[in-house]
Amino acid sequence: MTRRRSPARLVTTLAGMALAAVLALCGYAVVSGGGAGGAGGAGALDSQATPSAGASSESLPPAAGARDAGVPTAAEARALLTALPVKGSAPKTGYDRVARFGEAWLDVDGNGCGTRDDILARDLADVVRRGSCTVLSGTLDDPYTGTRIAFERGAETSARVQIDHVVALMDAWRTGAQALTQEDRVRLANDPLNLVAVDGPTNQQKGAGDAATWLPPAKAYRCTYAARQVAVKSAYSLWVVPAERAALDRILAGC
Repeated sequence: MTRRRSPARLVTTLAGMALAAVLALCGYAVVSGGGAGGAGGAGALDSQATPSAGASSESLPPAAGARDAGVPTAAEARALLTALPVKGSAPKTGYDRVARFGEAWLDVDGNGCGTRDDILARDLADVVRRGSCTVLSGTLDDPYTGTRIAFERGAETSARVQIDHVVALMDAWRTGAQALTQEDRVRLANDPLNLVAVDGPTNQQKGAGDAATWLPPAKAYRCTYAARQVAVKSAYSLWVVPAERAALDRILAGC
């Protein structure tokens, strides 16, 4: 004989089944929630200032000495400087940033990130990223001014921190880069040795100046700056103009 359930027990059973279904559905939503880190890779716009819902972020300190790794000592730089040809500037005829040196901030090293994000991640402290590439915020101890700058990615804020070509691309073009292959010019434009994250307005003031016409306001960084310029010009077989050579030699001699 089949035993019938009481109405009370039936209601309790149905309520338990409904609760279990709701919990299971919620658990699924937590496990499969989207947005984990991939949005906005190397080509993301700086107007995306904060992580989207579900995006992963990480905070990292800069590697000790990472910014100036590979920069020669003052003595080494002076030795390199003596070997650089000394000539006048070539005409700037034919210079075009994109046509001659490639689009800005390509992924030349093949790590999946644009060069700008690579340098920001190298030079900033307390870096927060979206995914593995896009730097959203951090703190820059600016070598050119000696000041500390809070960086936040955004249409109105990104320009506070710019990436300087230590040997400006226009200067490179006028001192030998015209003879380089396109591949080498693109490499020069994205070489970490030639790139430093700095205060934006100060970088704008520099323009395409060489060591004879512009130096970082913070005198403490001038030795490293000069050594870096010499190292880049040596690595890419560029020359120096007479006034530039004199300025570099004077700076390095005092280091």
